[in-house]
Amino acid sequence: MEENKAKIKKFLSRFFANHELSADEDIFALGFVNSMFAMQLVLFLEQEFQITIENEDLDFDNFKTINNMVLLIKRKTVVASGK
Repeated sequence: MEENKAKIKKFLSRFFANHELSADEDIFALGFVNSMFAMQLVLFLEQEFQITIENEDLDFDNFKTINNMVLLIKRKTVVASGK
């Protein structure tokens, strides 16, 4: 999970260059996210972690913090592996 956090944080840091984002900080509440960025984030997560984000996954809670994104990846990976 720490490796996944690091990958997500590295991706986000390209967009939040002047802010040291913590793993539990709400990126929506900080005002950093617009609809175009949200789509880039979904695409990044799908490609980087080989998951498919379904319509039912498109809940702000799944994407507002690094920790929540890691949990989403974990759930999607477990479902995909059939465990």
